[in-house]
Amino acid sequence: MTTLATTIEKIEARTPAHRDRAIDGLRALALLAVPTGHWLLGGFTLDSDGALHNASPLATFGGFAPVSWVLQMLGIFFLVGGYASVLSYRRRKSTTAAWLRQRVVRLGRPVLGVTAVWAAAMPLLYVLGVPETTLRTGSTLVIQPLWFVGVYTVVTALTPYCVRAAQGLGGWAAAPLLASVAVVDFLRYGPYADAMPSWLSMVNILPGWLFAYQLGVSWGEGRIGRRGARVLLIGGTLLFAALLIVFHYPASMVGVPGETRTNSHPPSLLVLALAAAQSGAAILLRDRIGRLLSRPALWAPVVVINLCAMTILCWHQTAMLAAAVPASFLGPVAGLTTSPDSLGWIVVRLTWMPLFATLLVLIGWYARRFDAPWATGTRASKARRAAAGLLAAGFAVFALGLA
Repeated sequence: MTTLATTIEKIEARTPAHRDRAIDGLRALALLAVPTGHWLLGGFTLDSDGALHNASPLATFGGFAPVSWVLQMLGIFFLVGGYASVLSYRRRKSTTAAWLRQRVVRLGRPVLGVTAVWAAAMPLLYVLGVPETTLRTGSTLVIQPLWFVGVYTVVTALTPYCVRAAQGLGGWAAAPLLASVAVVDFLRYGPYADAMPSWLSMVNILPGWLFAYQLGVSWGEGRIGRRGARVLLIGGTLLFAALLIVFHYPASMVGVPGETRTNSHPPSLLVLALAAAQSGAAILLRDRIGRLLSRPALWAPVVVINLCAMTILCWHQTAMLAAAVPASFLGPVAGLTTSPDSLGWIVVRLTWMPLFATLLVLIGWYARRFDAPWATGTRASKARRAAAGLLAAGFAVFALGLA
């Protein structure tokens, strides 16, 4: 307890007075929602050969879809990302290209690390008897959250344009993005859906996730205040309800195995409606969150979570697999390798989640080296980066089903 108290005091003492604690708190909340959602709403089934397959309790319990509304907080993450990018962009001491390169490298190192480690580990796991189907299931789960890093990198590159849009249009700068997604949704779900090409939905990827980021940029530019936040909260809530009740959008914010329509991949208008409502609430609650986090005991874990952001995003699925894959050799294990088709499974899965969290902490302790700058300049360091790149590319090919 003495060590913990000392650590809290050190974190508080090292926090600059100008630090916006509310922004960090919102980011930490959005970060924790990612593993919580994947661990709770994602499960496995075990086939006769002892191989793991993806499954979801939402396929059986559609009434649990509102849980996904709470855990789908990527809108908040992009909102905070846009806000923080504006502050960083203003303070840059070099060119825009150098600023962007620094941010891209910081995002890319952990992704390269986790994919390279998995590529190196899979042959060993196969030799140890892990079925190829399990390896494909695991690699798919690992690579799925990493799409976020690619999209986030692209929207970050658009920061200068988002700033200009915010300066010219204020909070309304995000409106064309909303309209774009609405048009694509009408085309792919409306009366002419059968005549539309299959790739049309992919058009929503950029405007769908740029929407909340643009709101964050406008907020950071001081162009969205409390009045605008109320418009976002009320308007987003009403649109969300209309899309569910009138236009019959799928209720789940995450993909459900067997369902033909999904809201998140790529994002539908329902995702933007939720992001708008969440953004409005976040802006309105900012001051209260800031005051709450002025307490050192609450602020310290927020700092730790933010420092481990990429570790959490990149390795949380590995933590769950670290428990599920060994358990698959034991046969059906309740809440871990049994089908998520009962209320009992949900109760038992909740008891497994502390183990997943513990494994993530242990994995993160060693994986955090991928977050730090890598040694440069020497021939050995260049060789290691090249090898890591080749391993990562090979893993991506395998995980995407290209090999």
